[in-house]
Amino acid sequence: MTALAAVLLQAALTAHADTPPAPPSGARPAAEPARHDLTRDTEADIKADTKAEAIWLDADTVAWNGVKSAASTHLLYARDGDLSDARRLRLRGSELTEAQKEKFPHLAKYTAWSVDPRDRDRVREALRGRVVATQLAADGAEVAVTGVQLAGVLDDLYDDATGAELGPVFRRGKPTLSVWAPTAQDVSLEIGAKAVAMKRDGDTGVWSVTGPKSWKNKPYRYVVKVWAPTVQKVVTNKVTDPYSLALITDSERSLVVDLADKSLAPSGWSGLRKPKAVPLKDAQIQELHIRDFSIEDRTAKHPGTYLALTDKVSDGSRHLKKLAEAGTSYVHLLPAFDIATIPERKADQATPGCDLASYPADSDQQQECVARSAAKDAYNWGYDPYHFTVPEGSYATDPEGADRTVEFRKMVKSLNEDGLRVVMDVVYNHTTSSGQADTSVLDKIVPGYYQRLLADGSVATSTCCANTAPENAMMGKLVVDSVVTWAKEYKVDGFRFDLMGHHPKANILAVRKALDALTLEKDGVDGKEIILYGEGWNFGEVADDARFVQATQTNMAGTGIATFSDRARDAVRGGGPFDEDPGVQGFASGLYTDPNSSGGNGTSEEQKARLLRYQDLIKVGLSGNLADYSFTDSGGRQVKGSEVDYNGAPAGYADAPGDALAYVDAHDNESLFDALAFKLPSSTSAADRARMQVLAMATAALSQGPALSQAGTDLLRSKSLDRNSYDSGDWFNAIHWDCRDGNGFGRGLPLAADNQSKWPYAKPLLGSIEVGCPEIEGASAAYRDLLKIRTSESVFGLATAEQVRSELAFPLSGRDETPGVITMKLGDLVVVFNATPERQTQRIAALAGKPYALHPVQAAGSDAVVKGSSYETESGIFAVPARSVAVFSQATG
Repeated sequence: MTALAAVLLQAALTAHADTPPAPPSGARPAAEPARHDLTRDTEADIKADTKAEAIWLDADTVAWNGVKSAASTHLLYARDGDLSDARRLRLRGSELTEAQKEKFPHLAKYTAWSVDPRDRDRVREALRGRVVATQLAADGAEVAVTGVQLAGVLDDLYDDATGAELGPVFRRGKPTLSVWAPTAQDVSLEIGAKAVAMKRDGDTGVWSVTGPKSWKNKPYRYVVKVWAPTVQKVVTNKVTDPYSLALITDSERSLVVDLADKSLAPSGWSGLRKPKAVPLKDAQIQELHIRDFSIEDRTAKHPGTYLALTDKVSDGSRHLKKLAEAGTSYVHLLPAFDIATIPERKADQATPGCDLASYPADSDQQQECVARSAAKDAYNWGYDPYHFTVPEGSYATDPEGADRTVEFRKMVKSLNEDGLRVVMDVVYNHTTSSGQADTSVLDKIVPGYYQRLLADGSVATSTCCANTAPENAMMGKLVVDSVVTWAKEYKVDGFRFDLMGHHPKANILAVRKALDALTLEKDGVDGKEIILYGEGWNFGEVADDARFVQATQTNMAGTGIATFSDRARDAVRGGGPFDEDPGVQGFASGLYTDPNSSGGNGTSEEQKARLLRYQDLIKVGLSGNLADYSFTDSGGRQVKGSEVDYNGAPAGYADAPGDALAYVDAHDNESLFDALAFKLPSSTSAADRARMQVLAMATAALSQGPALSQAGTDLLRSKSLDRNSYDSGDWFNAIHWDCRDGNGFGRGLPLAADNQSKWPYAKPLLGSIEVGCPEIEGASAAYRDLLKIRTSESVFGLATAEQVRSELAFPLSGRDETPGVITMKLGDLVVVFNATPERQTQRIAALAGKPYALHPVQAAGSDAVVKGSSYETESGIFAVPARSVAVFSQATG
């Protein structure tokens, strides 16, 4: 007799002390296994249990492609994990309903099994231990065995939990602590030096305890006894609260805090008057990393911290203020929640042990030295969440306790006072780790639930780390609850979702609905004014709506939630972010009109054709990526945005302005300056590099819909050609606000891990390209002039697709369009983007006789070259200098 057969027989005998009820009329009782001799060790026999290929969808249904010829199919369960003493749930062959196929589309072709009605009263009990799916042949021999995925059945049985208040909640000064742990066998609270029992609610699976007022501000964690599939045993985990609102240093304990406590509110917090709300379609956004902002700013009193953004007279703060006055409306903060990979005590933070400034501009020694300390230094982009709803401690002047809460609030308040609203970059699509890892939290409390599992039960890692599953009710709830907390308690004005396409569209819409319900009177914030946008990329195990309708570019159109558009970005820069040869050129990097030596660009005729196709993509971008916007393409055809090809996908996907967010650089991939360094001819002058930088930025800033720019891009910011600087330290990442410190270029070859294949292209550039104060300050001033035009001319912020179709035109499009020049008519404005190295004339016959002149902002602005633009009234000819973008308005005098 096989060990598994013996286990099943024993389970059949011990499932109930009494005789099971007779099956319903017409039902056939499950066959009982025959007796055989026990010949193998039970644990060895079920070694395949480390995989979990059976998926328990709801209380009644299991999906499992087992063995069709099996005589019987069962679920075994054991509270202590020892299957020699297991009990069983009998399974019958069934079919998935249409509703189940719709809810779990990736399982639509799976074989379905129904839990025998006689055993359904024990389903909840089964879930609180080890669960194994098994199949036997008629002679009792095992034919299949696997572990079981439980998320679906937990959502079905504990659906009331979505209404629970989790984490610390204060009523009349007394805290109640609650955690959802439906599969746990026991949960207690370790608070201070005490262990306190918690009570389980059988309907919700929530464990809770109410304590005295003296618990306030005390450290705590949960002690959770639970079956852990990754280690195949019952474990007792001491774990922090997924709903933590405060933490001690390095996240070793959660803290019982009341965010409504007046001691945590900076002066003026309750009466904070925010800048006038800017709708998403008009948003001009600066993407900013908190440490980058100030760590090398000698004028900052609090470098590298939240408080640096309150240093009103620092170079960085004064620059942000100038951008705000020109039209920047939001500062987008890279992740500022609790980060798993940064030591929070300054004493524990490593620093490079070299004189980095002493090495040559093209040396590999800087990156080697930085890499040695990278894992333990104070730097990371922060896309490695530990606790979603607590500010990161390394950005606080003291990481211990709730000081970080006060300082984060001071930062928001100060930015608001300077006319800038605040967006948080949030990362709910993955956790830093899972299973029993040190920085795993969710998976230690409800193993196998919060992470997205693949067909074999392993954790999906397509996002780089352990993917979460916001399609599961309680992970989706955590996303909503966390965002609402940031909005209410920290007065955050917007959220950018990392890899939003890995979320269900329904989850992001639930966030929108929850925010919309917030009011000034009730919550202190107007939730309807909060903006949302994210990365709508379509890839991984969820691609093409495989598991749910995703929050991707096309699916989010019309929701009022924007997605980043890569269409115009690639056309402006040239090529794509993963090109083997970084010298592939685009519209703003000299393709055809100022070719470099790269063989990847093709022949002159190929370059011309590609440049004109890029100009079609940019026009779609200038329309706000509207699917139904029509224009004449470079082939002379009348096309809609949706009919313009972008790598096999429609270039235009938006329903309305505001659905697509324009950008030409962000923290990912090379900065704009570095991309242009690779792509522009190496002989390009510093002045011309600055002009092409401004022209590239203008394609986003002057488009319909929101635009984002990486902080420092207007100052020609470089990361010394690093394409992935997430862990490259301050040396490569810091922003240099004082032009006398340079722009960051030539600080050595970038880190080998992500850049070594590009070193042959980078090395000749690093010691030969220089820009100085005239170029840095000139580019910034010219960009601010464009911002002033963008935000003062309402025609750049049209509200509907119909208005865009009515007001926007490209009158010189078609077969005869000038390569490297785009001429846009927008209401009473004409904008000419001249990316060529020569002065260009553009004749719009229909405008002859109308009185145009260079826009007053540019006419009185900082760019002496663009002031050389001209217009001939009689002929309708607009003339624009090389490498310039000129805005013309109708003269009124």
